[in-house]
This record gives sequence, C-alpha cells and structure tokens, in this order.
Amino acid sequence: MHKSILYKLLFFAVIICGLSVNAQVLRKRTTLLMGGRFDITIVAKDSLSAEQNIDEVIAEITRIENLISDWKPDSQVSQVNQNAGIKPIKVDREVFELTQRAIQFSEATKGGFDVSFAAMDRIWKFDGSMTGMPSAEAIKKSVEKVGYKNIILDSVQSTIFLKLKGMKIGFGALGEGYATDRCRNMMLAKGIKAGIVNGSGDMTAWGRQPNGKDWNIGMTNPFHPDELFAVVPLNNGAVTTSGSYEKFVVFKGKRYSHIINPATGYPATGLCSVSVFGPNAETANGLSTSLMVLGQKEGLLLLKKYPHYSCVMITDNGKLVKSKNFKIKKFKAKL
Repeated sequence: MHKSILYKLLFFAVIICGLSVNAQVLRKRTTLLMGGRFDITIVAKDSLSAEQNIDEVIAEITRIENLISDWKPDSQVSQVNQNAGIKPIKVDREVFELTQRAIQFSEATKGGFDVSFAAMDRIWKFDGSMTGMPSAEAIKKSVEKVGYKNIILDSVQSTIFLKLKGMKIGFGALGEGYATDRCRNMMLAKGIKAGIVNGSGDMTAWGRQPNGKDWNIGMTNPFHPDELFAVVPLNNGAVTTSGSYEKFVVFKGKRYSHIINPATGYPATGLCSVSVFGPNAETANGLSTSLMVLGQKEGLLLLKKYPHYSCVMITDNGKLVKSKNFKIKKFKAKL
C-alpha cells in the first residue's frame, strides 16, 4: 500500500555528538533520494572516513532507486510496467526477489498491502478540493487494474509479467526500508559499527553513539506535529511509521486517510499513526502501511504472524495502543 513520501510521519534522531575513548567521530548528512528526505549518520574513526562512507551509502541508495523507481522511465520496474499485458521483462535477481517478497506480503495481508497499488486511479483528493465522496462506481473502477494475483513471476528466467494492460507495480511502501537495510548491512560488512539511515521515517540503526549511549529516536505527535510524544532508545533495529494526520478529508463526521486500501479503493479509517519496531526495515515498512489499512483489530492479528515485530498505534480519537509484545524499555508517551 502506497504512502506518500511527502506526508509520511517523520522520525528525527536525537543525536549527541561527542568523542569516546576510541576517538570515534559522528558525521551526519541530509539529502534527497528516492523522492524524499534521507538523513544519514555514520560513526567512524575519523571525519574523512565517515564522510566517505556516507558517500557510499548515497551511491547505494541511488543505485537501488535507479532499479526500482516507477517514476524513472528507464528503471527495470518501469520497463515491467510499460510492458504490462504485452510480455514478461527480465530483471536483476535483486528486483525479482524484492517483487517476490512484496507478493508474499500482499498474500499475508489478503490484499491490504498490494505491490500493484501503483495502478490505482487517484480519485480521492486531499488538497481541499473535494466536496463529497466519490461514487461507489468510481471507487470500484479506480482499483480495477490492482491485483497482485495477476503478477506472473518466472524464477528460472527471472522475469516479471503483469497480465493486464494498465497494471503497474511500485515499491513506495517497501523501497526506503529495503534501501536502509542494504546500507546498514553494507556498512557492517565494512566494519562500520554504528550509524543510522533514515529514509523519510523508515529507519534502521545499528551500534551506539560515540559516547556509548543508544540512539534516541523522537516520535512526532500526530495531533501536535511540532512536538514529540515519545523518545525511544534504539540500537541494532529498525523503526518505520505510517501516518495520515496531514492528509485526510472528513465527510459526515468521519475521517478518511490519504492511505487507500488497494483491495477496496476506500481510504483507511480509525488510525492516524502506526509505528513498527523490529530487526528489518523492509518488513517493518510493509507492516506499518498494512496496519494503517487493516485497522487496529485486524492489524494486531496480522502482527502476531511476525513475532519479532511490535507496534505502537495512535487512533483517530487519540488512544495509544501497543502490541502485547511491545517491550521497549523507557518508553514514555504523552499525547
């Protein structure tokens, strides 16, 4: 399920710069990648090494973007979309396996998450121009090209075929998480023992700050966006957030999110923010979006299938809901 990068609930790392006995230094850089903001923090033995590793992280994210962006006409994913209903397209194994995992996620959520969401006709407007709900017929038509079951994968040939003309796949709900995981693993393989890669709120962190303390992750209050409702210590893990508080419409007293259920064409209701914690940002990324779509009850049932992941939900009426396996110490929340 797609979530607009521009309106995702952002996390901000609260970083204390300093020197440890090992004389490590911390460097941070902010840049635009994959259509959104990336904050990259690296702890290394000296400033030059830290900056060089940030360069490598940026290069890796750019490489991934050039493979999977459905906005870049020359990307492999765009080639798949342009040939929907025509022929299978051979892709790199990396793209094939990412698509394979996305389809597995689509199956696990019974279409609440759907990698083919990109074909949705955008009939809902969240710019203040809507005066009434779209008709039931228009909503049904808006998702007629969406359907992960119409994606044909050939593992031997490493091809992807979209059966229907007009179908599209997109990784707006997995791509940043996947990229942050790749960069973390790449840095760890090089011996970089600490850092954060934050892709528009989809974040992975490893190691600790130079002063030996955990990273502190500030969580934005959806009802007061200039304030934090909690600060969470994090090391060697991922956290992602899906939120709808900035983009929504209200009809007859009911609040409709900009996050659309690809199975029905109707906006998500009931939750304004979901944050998922776990070892892998790609999985957390998919879960946070799916939980927003499925809602509190069904979302918590889905999360039980992923015992290494936990969540914090905020309902539209301001109630804080934590999954039963949420065990992050020193979590203090105030809405």
